[in-house]
Amino acid sequence: MVTQVTSFSRNGLSDWVVQRVTAVILAVYTLVVVGFLLLGDIGYTEWSTLFDQTWMQIFTLLAILSTCAHAWIGMWTIGTDYIREHYFGSGADGIRFIYQITCIIALAIYLIWSIKILWGN
Repeated sequence: MVTQVTSFSRNGLSDWVVQRVTAVILAVYTLVVVGFLLLGDIGYTEWSTLFDQTWMQIFTLLAILSTCAHAWIGMWTIGTDYIREHYFGSGADGIRFIYQITCIIALAIYLIWSIKILWGN
C-alpha cells in the first residue's frame, strides 16, 4: 500500500469526513454572516462590534481553519488525480511536489494573514 505523506489524514474516509464537517461549518458561518448583513443598514461600527466579540472571533477562526483543511484536501486530491506520469511523463513527481508546496505556502500565508487580521490590534 502506498502512503501519501502529504495527505491530510492518510485515510480517504477521514478526508471525506473532514471535508463534510468543514463544509457544514462554512455553511453555518456563511448563514450567520449573511443573516447579520440582512438585519438592516450595517456600517463600520456594527461590523466592528460583531467581530470584536470573542465568540465571533473564535467562530471566524474555526471558519478559516475549516477553509484551509477543506481546500488542502481538495487541492491534494486534484494534484494526485491529475499530476501523474500518464500526463506529465517521468517528471510528474517533481511537478506534483512543486504544486503541493505551492498550495501549502499559499494556505499558510492565508492562515497567518487571516489570524493577524482577526486577532491583531
